Amino acid sequence: MKLLIGNRNYSTWSLRPWLVLTHFEIPFEDEVLQLSGPGWQENLRERSPTGKVPVLLDGDLVVPETIAIIEYLADCFPDKPIWPTDTSQRARARAASAEMHAGFTGLRSHAPMNLRASYPGRVNLDTVAKDLKRLEALWGELLLASGGPFLFGAFTAADAMYAPVATRIRTYDLPVSDVAGEYVESIYGLPAFQTWLAEALKEPWVVDDDEIDVIQGRIPPGVLA
Repeated sequence: MKLLIGNRNYSTWSLRPWLVLTHFEIPFEDEVLQLSGPGWQENLRERSPTGKVPVLLDGDLVVPETIAIIEYLADCFPDKPIWPTDTSQRARARAASAEMHAGFTGLRSHAPMNLRASYPGRVNLDTVAKDLKRLEALWGELLLASGGPFLFGAFTAADAMYAPVATRIRTYDLPVSDVAGEYVESIYGLPAFQTWLAEALKEPWVVDDDEIDVIQGRIPPGVLA
């Protein structure tokens, strides 16, 4: 298997299936496809049917889209607890993952993942307040029921789906409860996440569209890159 991913510092959707593959010790290799620079969009379109990352390659099979990749892995490796084993808990985990996939647009738009950065106070809290409130309710309910440290006790695909949100909370020092803060620390303490983070910190590339100073208009596009 090979997973085509974007820049580790920024690519939230790449991080998610990569964590699943790595945490559950599924053999694979990865390849970074640049998300900036000359010809990057053309290169992506040549390698990905959607022109986006991630993409899983397994023999002749090409699987784009994060949730589809995770579900394929769960089908291929039923012995791996990628989703909770209990039927009702598995349904809740999938529902939470789908909500992440379709929602939290305020956080995703106004607080981009940037693992190299520390930008406390840079995010207008009014733009993310609704998402933070929902996040607190969702995480709080699941962590209370499971006892933690992850949403369903042990790490599952649901945690992989929310890992990029955890990074945003730390990068921008967003105000969250102690329960949510402890969950963020659990994500950061995961060995698979630490491996991804270490590689992200080595990357030299800058993607203007994912830098908050460019998004907020402080710096014009093209200067940072």
